[in-house]
Amino acid sequence: MAHTVSVAALGLVAVGLSLTPHALAQPKESVQTEAGALSIDTVVDGLVHPWGMAFLPDGRLLITEREGRLRLLSQEETLSEPLEGAPDVFNRGQGGMLDVALHPDFESNRQVYLSFSEPGEEGATTALGRGRLEDDRLEDFEVIFRMQPRVEHENHFGGRIVFSDEETLFLTLAERFQFDPAQDPSNHLGTIVRLNDDGTAADDNPFLDDDEARDEIWSYGHRNIESAALHPETDELWVAEMGPLGGDELNRPEAGRNYGWPEVSWGKHYDGEEIPDPGDEGYYAGSVKQWTPVISPSGMTFYTGDTLPEWQGSMLIGGLTEQGLVRITLDGDEVANEVSIPLGARIRDVEQGPDGRVYVLTDEADGKLIRLAPLEDDDA
Repeated sequence: MAHTVSVAALGLVAVGLSLTPHALAQPKESVQTEAGALSIDTVVDGLVHPWGMAFLPDGRLLITEREGRLRLLSQEETLSEPLEGAPDVFNRGQGGMLDVALHPDFESNRQVYLSFSEPGEEGATTALGRGRLEDDRLEDFEVIFRMQPRVEHENHFGGRIVFSDEETLFLTLAERFQFDPAQDPSNHLGTIVRLNDDGTAADDNPFLDDDEARDEIWSYGHRNIESAALHPETDELWVAEMGPLGGDELNRPEAGRNYGWPEVSWGKHYDGEEIPDPGDEGYYAGSVKQWTPVISPSGMTFYTGDTLPEWQGSMLIGGLTEQGLVRITLDGDEVANEVSIPLGARIRDVEQGPDGRVYVLTDEADGKLIRLAPLEDDDA
């Protein structure tokens, strides 16, 4: 069972906070963790349901807002107006502008990748596109992949982008609340896809020789994945997947494996109908861990910095229902320890900054970028 640490003087919205999207100088709150007290510093507020973020090599930060905006936070922590050149999005339900990632060779090619819910006459889909960041705008943005088929529905878009090397990336998708298609690899619903950096299928994907499956698919039988990161030592993909009523899962997706949704799940349907638990027969891939009650995972990173040495090697997962971070220590492919770090807000994304501190986005109409650092750190 997870151990929950206590909060000291926690209150992410202090009296007198400005609602304008500019840098803030607020008194720091703190949270007590097993690694000591951490300061909770609101870097900027006024973000409308922020979803993803990516640090530029010069320390600036790109932030997406679900309504369809891409913003740039300066080194002086001033938030820009929405950048021009971003795509139009399907801003309904859980759809909108989703994740942002830099090409590993960004310093040479300036390529920024965006995942987003794309509108269309036959319904919305999850799309992946890229453009060059030039003079604080996106140039020549193009869609390079679309999840097929489109669906007339407002839920479950997935959307996390994880580069595995300079040439390939993973994109997590979802089953668009359609259930059974997640068991059919002839479509992209309920899958993780592995792509070249131009959006084509990676040349060693598991279904390339299968005429009844999509070339882009890496794994299938997933429900909705909004947490994903590459292990810094093994280079393996890890994901945390949202279950229904119970049964969030932590998985290390393997090529070609079926993860069972909706045939099996550790949770129940929302109407209380039972779903068979994953069995031991080996047909469906098992999960590393499951959460009931759910944490509603969104955002993930592995901490490799020196600012919080006790956290080195840990997996940090944002929790929407959890309203905080979940820190996991792995022993190989098993969970050795789990700690809950309450932050009092729905956490949509988590990243390690170039300064070694931890940055989180809160999923709110007045969303915030929050920075965690040791309380004694005078620069926090």
